Amino acid sequence: MTKLPSSTRTIPEVSKVPRHIAVIMDGNGRWAKQRFMPRVMGHKRGVESLRETVKACRDLGVEFLTVFAFSSENWRRPADEVSFLMGLFIKVLEIEAGKMHRNNIILKIIGNRSQFDDKLRLAMEEAERLTANNTGLTLTIAANYGGRWDVMHAVQAMLQARPELAQGFSEDDLQPFLSMSDAPEPDLFIRTGGEQRISNFMLWQLAYTELYFTDTLWPAFDRAELEKAIASYQHRERRFGRTSEQVQDPSDKGE
Repeated sequence: MTKLPSSTRTIPEVSKVPRHIAVIMDGNGRWAKQRFMPRVMGHKRGVESLRETVKACRDLGVEFLTVFAFSSENWRRPADEVSFLMGLFIKVLEIEAGKMHRNNIILKIIGNRSQFDDKLRLAMEEAERLTANNTGLTLTIAANYGGRWDVMHAVQAMLQARPELAQGFSEDDLQPFLSMSDAPEPDLFIRTGGEQRISNFMLWQLAYTELYFTDTLWPAFDRAELEKAIASYQHRERRFGRTSEQVQDPSDKGE
C-alpha cells in the first residue's frame, strides 16, 4: 500500500478511483416525510444505504470510507429522535460488526465519546476490537464529531504529550494527534440531500478534497449514485497548487 501522505502540502499520488471517500449522509428525515413516515424510518432506511455504499466501495477498490453519522450539533434535535439514533447505533454495531469482520472490513469510530452512555461506548469498543486486525476497506464512522472539536482536541492532546511545543509547532507536529491521522486525506467528499456545505466535518482534512453535492436523499443513494460521484471526480484536475501545465507534465513536481 502506498505510504499515507501526512498532508497535501506534499503532492499525493492521484488514482482513478479515490482512495478515500468522505460522506455526509443527509436527507433521511426528508425521505421519510415525503412518504408520510416518521423521521426515524428514514434513519433506518439510511442504514441500508450505508451497507450498500460500503459494499460498493469495497468492490470498486476504495480503501477508506468515512461517514458523518452524528455531529456534535445534532444533540439539538428533538430528544426522542436523538434517543432513537443512539439505540439504532447500538443495534447496528451489534448486528453489523460481525458481518464487517467476515468481510475483512476495519471499523473505526471517531468523535467525542464522553456524552454517550456506557452501553454504546462498550459496543463501539467491541466492534473496533473485533475488526482491528482486518486488512480490507477501513470504514470510519464520525459520531458526536465536529471538525473544530477535532482540531482543538488534537492541540490539547499534542501539548499534553509534548509540552515543549507550547512555544510553537508545525502542521507535522499536530497531524499525528488528529482523529484521521492514520488515513490519507479524502480525495472525494460527497454530500447527499441537496445542501452545499461541509457542516463542520473534517475541516482540516478536506483542504484539497474534491467536493460533490447531489440532490439525492441519503436513503435513495445507491451504487449507481456512488458511481456518478466517482465519475465526476475522475473529470477533475487535481492541481494541489500547481498550474495545469505542471499537472500535464508528470516530470514537473512543482518543487
